This record gives sequence, C-alpha cells and structure tokens, in this order.
Amino acid sequence: MIEILLLVLIPLLLAWPLGLYMTGIFSGKPHISDRLFLPLESALFRLSGINPARGMDWKSYGRAFLFSNLILGLLAFVLLLLQSWLPLNPDGIGPLSWDLALHTAVSFLTNTNQQHYSGQAQLSYFSQSIVLVTLQFVTPAMGLAICAAVLRGMNGGRNAETAQENEERDLGNYYVDLVRGVVRLLLPLAMVTALLLAAQGVPSTYDGAQKTAVLDATSEIKEQTIPLGPVAAMVAIKQLGTNGGGWYGPNSANPLENPTPVSNAIETMSIVLIPMAVVFMAGGLLRRRGFTLMSLAAMGLLSALCIGASIYSEQLPNAAFAGLAAEGPNLEGKEVRFGADASALWATLTTQTSSGSVNAMHDSLNPLAGLVTRAGMLVNAIWGGIGCGFVNFLVYVWITVFLAGLMIGRTPEIFGRKIETREITLLGALIVLPTLCILGLTAFTVAIPALTGNSNPGFHGIAQVFYEYTSAFANNGSGFEGLGDNTPWWNLSCVLVLLVGRYLPLVIPLMIAGSLARKRVAPVSSGSLRLENATFCLTLVTVILILNFLSFLPATVLGPIGEALELAQTE
Repeated sequence: MIEILLLVLIPLLLAWPLGLYMTGIFSGKPHISDRLFLPLESALFRLSGINPARGMDWKSYGRAFLFSNLILGLLAFVLLLLQSWLPLNPDGIGPLSWDLALHTAVSFLTNTNQQHYSGQAQLSYFSQSIVLVTLQFVTPAMGLAICAAVLRGMNGGRNAETAQENEERDLGNYYVDLVRGVVRLLLPLAMVTALLLAAQGVPSTYDGAQKTAVLDATSEIKEQTIPLGPVAAMVAIKQLGTNGGGWYGPNSANPLENPTPVSNAIETMSIVLIPMAVVFMAGGLLRRRGFTLMSLAAMGLLSALCIGASIYSEQLPNAAFAGLAAEGPNLEGKEVRFGADASALWATLTTQTSSGSVNAMHDSLNPLAGLVTRAGMLVNAIWGGIGCGFVNFLVYVWITVFLAGLMIGRTPEIFGRKIETREITLLGALIVLPTLCILGLTAFTVAIPALTGNSNPGFHGIAQVFYEYTSAFANNGSGFEGLGDNTPWWNLSCVLVLLVGRYLPLVIPLMIAGSLARKRVAPVSSGSLRLENATFCLTLVTVILILNFLSFLPATVLGPIGEALELAQTE
C-alpha cells in the first residue's frame, strides 16, 4: 500500500509547482519562461500571420477552436489513407480502410486515442510518430486553452475592468494559448519523460523490425519478429497528454512499451500529473486559492474511494478459476511483474482522466473494478483530461451552485455573477447528452447481434458494448477488449460519439463562461453562497454521484452489478 500512496502523492506534490508555472504562462503577464520560449513563439505567429495581441470573445475563440480541429482532422485522415506511399515505412505496412482511417483520425483529434487497430501491425512509423504524435501534443493543448478561456470568463474576461455590462469580454487568444500549451508545457515535459523511459529500455529508433531466434530451440517456430520504432517519444506524450494511444496493440502491458517497475511508476504518475496541476492553475487564474483546495478535496475524495474499491476488488479471486487454482488476487489479464495492486491503480487513474492507456486488460477485471472504471469515465471530472476535465468539473460546480441557491432561497450566483435561465438550459443539455448518446447506441447495437461483435454472453457482453461507447463519449479510449470493433458500424458510430463527446462539452461551457463574463458582479454579502468550504464540497460530491447514479443505474444493473450477482450465485 505504501507504493500506491507514493504513486498518488508524488504527482500531487509535483503538480503544485507545475500548476503555479501554468498559471504564469496563461496569465497574459510577463513570465520568466518568456526568455526561452517567446522568440520561438513569435516566429511561429509571424509565419502563420497570427496577431498574438488580438483578444477574442467566446464566439471568436470557439470558431478558432473548431476551425483548427477541422483542418487538423482532414489532414490526419488523408495522411492515414496514404500511409503506404509515404516515407518512414520500413516494414511495408499497407493502407487502412477508409472507415478505420476516419475513426483513427477523429479518435486522436478528440484526444481520445480509441484504437480499433493494432499499432505495430497496421500503422507505419510515419503515421505513428508524425501524424498521431503531433495530434497527441496539439489536442490536449486545445483542451487546456478552452479551460483557460472558461476560467477567464468566470472572472469577467481580461477586459473586466473597462468593459460595460452586457459587453462581450476578451477571453484571450486561442492560438496563443494553444501554442503556449504545446511549446512551454507539453514539449519540455515529454522530452524529459521520453529520456527517462528510453533509459529504462523503451525503444527509440527508426530502424525496422528486428528478427531474432526464439529461446525454445525445440519450437517449430525458429525466428521471431520484434517490431520497434520511436516508441519512447510516443509513450511519453501518451501518458502526459492523457492521450492513451500506444505504439503496440497491448499498450503499456507490452514489455517494450513498459519494461520495468520503474517505467511503470513513471507512466502511472504521468497520467495524473498535468490534470492535477490544472486544479492549481485554476485557483491561480481565478485568484481564489480556496477554490483550488475545495476542488482538490472533492476530486481527491472521489478518487480515493474509486482507488480503494478497485484495489479491493482485484485482491479478490477470479470466480472463473474457483476450485482450479490457489486462492489469491485476480491476475487474469495482468502482467505478473506489476501485480494486482499496481494494475488496479492504473486502471482507476486512466479512467478518472481521459487517458485510457492500460497496463492490464480491463475486460478481465472483477465486476466491482469494472464498475469503477466505467464510473470514472461517466463522471469524467475526477481529475479528467487536460483542461477538458476541469471544464467538466466546473459544469458540476455550476449545477451545484444552482441547486444550492434554490435550497437557500437565493438567486444562484458564482463569484457574484448570476446563473440564470440561459445558463441552466445549456447545463441541462450537458446532463442529458451522455445519456442519449451512450444508452441509445448501446441499446441499438445490442439489439442487432450482427452489429454487436461482443466476445462474451450475458451481462458482461452488454458491459463490453456500454464500455466502448462510454469510452468514446468520455474521450478516454480504453476498452473491454475482445469486442470486434474494427467494422464499419463500430468505426462510424464511435466517430459520431467521439465528436459529440468532445466538442459540445467544451463549446457549451465556453458559451456559459462568455455569458457569465458579461454580467454585473453583485457585492458579496452574508447571504452569498460560499464555495470554499466543506459544506459546498460535500454537496458537490453528492450532486456528482446522484446525477450519474440516476442516469445510468439501469445500465449498471444490466452490466457489472448483474455480473457480480450472477457470479455470486454460482459460487
């Protein structure tokens, strides 16, 4: 248990100074990092014709965000289709089908990295190290940019002191925020992490696959092909950027992608480092340290409950081996060198964020741990993805402020700005959205066996389908593997869920922030709702749990709960 505590506490301690650094680079004020990075950024802005001094209201900011995603997505789709004719393809990998290329491009564009392909077998070095890794740097920075804009809006925008009531507010420059997120944050951290992983034995080469003799001389197969590549660079940003898409099909369960206990610790801590730092950044940009403490307490409480439940679950024996093996933890689908505890911790953290990377197969988890992974994705705000996770957390905060305001008989307001009909209507849409997408498509897919492609019967088979759509909507990317998901139906239906689950939960909060920014600030009084205390924190946690419980309880009964009861009956 000491190892588990260290793997959670170390990134939390590192997140504090990192969050202060992120506050500085997104504050719009001169910063010590300007000396190193400003010349490069200025050159990029001159080449692209962008005026970094130009402010944007929420509409301009949102348009820039969507336009940049459209261009990147089209470019990635075309390059993936043409990979067999492009350079850096020493193993002669052939082209992808159009539906798989589309799904892969959209999946990485949305910071999801849901993989319906096996990387080392179906993608060239160019596709992996140029196309996908570029998206792995840019897309988390896009989410971080939206988060910074939303936080500025909650403070009235950068022109709050001079703007009139109902006047559009300056939420920053999208392109400046995007470039700073990549150049000043993700690139330096990924460089250090890649060097650490390469030192542990993760491959970092553009040589083709290597052939070697097998260890068992009596085997009919005398030679083994070992695919290589610039793996360390991809794994570093895979983990730091809450991306999750690995070089190899088994992801970080593969010994080349995660060879040692040290590499496993580095990769585990990298999952939550920046999401935790965003919480500290939020308090800095809002100039409310108490809000950071409240947010950390709410997320930390939910995270600890999930981690404890997952580890407890995986310490129980696997019911499938009852009477066939010695009693012990559930090691099905796990690397013995990592064990049950480290695998359960990773599974929990990777679904509390939008990472989705794995060092064990989630399909083999006991029902309670499988429920925990689904719950983390459905909440999608326990740390969450870079930027987008805290935006989702703010949605829960706004809803809680509204409900608490009604309970005390006051007009709901946050930081002196009223939450009114327009904001509540938009928040209501966000509450209903995942239910419609996930439950609707799960029901349709399960009803048509020819489309389903699941490898398990009964409750677990339903859970496989539900998990896949949940993973797509939450921009997570992990899966209950065994699902036959490389089909036109799965590729195209997941593309729809990926797009809806990424853009509406980012653009709608941006709209709400723009609306709040224009409002007159009411003076603080004895009747004002205070967010920086234990009462609001517990109310917020309760609202998060109730909303998800009411929305997905029936689906949970047909999945992990039903499976657990079924297994208990057979024991």
